[in-house]
Amino acid sequence: MSAQPVHQAGPERVPRNARGIGSALAPEAAKEFYAELLAARPEEAKAVLLRWWGRAMLDSDPEQAARVEAVLAGRMPTLTVAELLERRRAAGLPVE
Repeated sequence: MSAQPVHQAGPERVPRNARGIGSALAPEAAKEFYAELLAARPEEAKAVLLRWWGRAMLDSDPEQAARVEAVLAGRMPTLTVAELLERRRAAGLPVE
């Protein structure tokens, strides 16, 4: 008998690169993203990509309306920073 993971990882909804991020954003936001990325110094580019990738993930979330409703109604589960850091440590993820 073998066990299968409950949550199977698939391809990312938004690839973590400039083309993937730009494609997931609304046209005006994509223009702003590309302008910021082109203006960034090389050492700043990673931070620009990461910040905009987060926005692209949020903007392209198929359950966005339900999440917004849950947040506004106070039904969204929360956790403390300490709990989040502990989860990351337990999963072997960096805690910087």
